[in-house]
Amino acid sequence: MRFDASRTVKELATEIPDATRVFEHFGIDYCCGGGKSLREACITAKVSETQILDLLQVNGQKASASESQWAAAPLAELTRHIRERHHQYVRDSIPRLRSLVAKIREKHGHRHHELANIEEMFAEVAREMLMHMQKEEQILFPFIDSLERAVNGNASIEPPFFHTVKNPIFSMMKEHDQAGELVRRIREESGGYKAPSDACASYQGAYQGLQEFEEDLHLHIHLENNILFPRAVQLEAASR
Repeated sequence: MRFDASRTVKELATEIPDATRVFEHFGIDYCCGGGKSLREACITAKVSETQILDLLQVNGQKASASESQWAAAPLAELTRHIRERHHQYVRDSIPRLRSLVAKIREKHGHRHHELANIEEMFAEVAREMLMHMQKEEQILFPFIDSLERAVNGNASIEPPFFHTVKNPIFSMMKEHDQAGELVRRIREESGGYKAPSDACASYQGAYQGLQEFEEDLHLHIHLENNILFPRAVQLEAASR
């Protein structure tokens, strides 16, 4: 394995166990911006590339038992993992977080005007994600699963109405960018999820929940943009 700052963030995130946790901790975009070199990403995040490379090297010496397993797993297992782990997390988290954010906005909004913006942006990302996941579950993921079965000789496949898997993938990646930008703005409005000195337990819980939501979204998008989608495109090419 080559530890080199000229390599892309998504390559390192895919190959190195727990690399995504290092990137998350230092604010390095490994999902929507995963196509950048690690050097570029470190400059953007204002962190030392040497420090990041040292941490990645330590993680790279571990047994590969983390998210990096998905680079070789059957795609049907990966789509199921995304549905059961990340899609379900989003569906479970949205009602709780919307209620919490509304509660703290009502109680603290007269002093902390940013809460109204946070509530509005989280409502928008919630709407977008629920529609986005539905399209993946009803159209894209079933096609990828059937494509894999066909390539393995276990089924035939009808030509899809969208002609090539690249078309829905392009749409999903655009929606990932939109969701990623919304949670970035929520983080910015909240001062990096730092609750103010007069924050109650609900305020602190809301910010903690929003931070966890963003972290899960980053990993969710990474699995799709950097692993599932490229492998699906390769599989479709092989089937032809």
